[in-house]
Amino acid sequence: MIVNLNIADTLIEGIDCKKPLIMSGPCSAETEEQVMTTARDLAKIGIKIFRAGIWKPRTRPNAFEGVGSEGLAWLKRVKDETGMLTAVEVANVKHVYEALKNNVDILWIGARTSANPFAVQEIADSLKGVNIPVLVKNPVNPDVELWIGALERINAAGITHLAAIHRGFSDYAKGQYRNNPQWTIPIELRRRIPNLQIIVDPSHIAGKRDLIMDLCQHAMDLDFDGLIIESHCDPDHAWSDASQQIQPEHLDYILKNLILRSQSVDNKQSVTLEELRVQIDKLDDEVLKVLEQRMIVAEKIGTFKKENNVTILQSSRWDVLLKQRINIGLAKGLSADFVQKIYSAIHEESIQHQKTVMNK
Repeated sequence: MIVNLNIADTLIEGIDCKKPLIMSGPCSAETEEQVMTTARDLAKIGIKIFRAGIWKPRTRPNAFEGVGSEGLAWLKRVKDETGMLTAVEVANVKHVYEALKNNVDILWIGARTSANPFAVQEIADSLKGVNIPVLVKNPVNPDVELWIGALERINAAGITHLAAIHRGFSDYAKGQYRNNPQWTIPIELRRRIPNLQIIVDPSHIAGKRDLIMDLCQHAMDLDFDGLIIESHCDPDHAWSDASQQIQPEHLDYILKNLILRSQSVDNKQSVTLEELRVQIDKLDDEVLKVLEQRMIVAEKIGTFKKENNVTILQSSRWDVLLKQRINIGLAKGLSADFVQKIYSAIHEESIQHQKTVMNK
């Protein structure tokens, strides 16, 4: 279902918002010197929006949790000396008031906060009557409805300069990335709210600086609207998240080497593309017909199990089947993760069909 939000055409007034919109700065504002050095280096490469963490919600106590309101004066100096706009994360009403009092230009709501509807509503209430861009990060868990709910609460407070930030999702099984990107979630958000700008945070997805460039390119290939990238004048000695921050010159290299792709093609190319899409449509029809036939067989299995008083779930059979399908998929150039997701969904649907038959 499409969600209709009252969103302004321009996210940030006075900034050329052509793709990609770039925001950059340190994970945490540590010292005035560190902030100013990083800001000057970013201004030299054309960055227009400076982000910095002032209050840092850390997982465990006794870690560096930000310099607090003292750092807002440093952001004022950034604006005065470089002309850049400033952006900070707010996690509660006190943060909002402090940021607004110090003329911060852009606010974002972090992943831990967006997962809490009570906290988001309190922030929304504090923003009523304020004209400021607000960016909402995805919740820590992969729940598109919770993400949309946070956006709706902020929009209902009268905030029309609104965008989302995709920063990946917490995952107990640690893999390549610090936070699992699960690109299907922001893609679904784009489908549900087509006029909402989505900015990707490759720093928090990656957790490691050498993965950032590929994530930036992937974000552009998916036609997302911008990037928020953590940069630091001396990232190896950063007080928080050192491994995922890059130097401004590294950021400059990434931006100069990004390939930006067009949504449209010329007439000659469009004929070829349309022919290929017709082939995809036909194959999709065949896939759905095969799935229909598979569910008919699953219902027959359900009838047999009902007549013979056999349980629906046969774990050993499912384990063998899944391993076989993954191996076949790998031989056909399909990833194991993809095959597992597809067959898990098919298996779940088969169970539902058998359940319906057995409980008539």
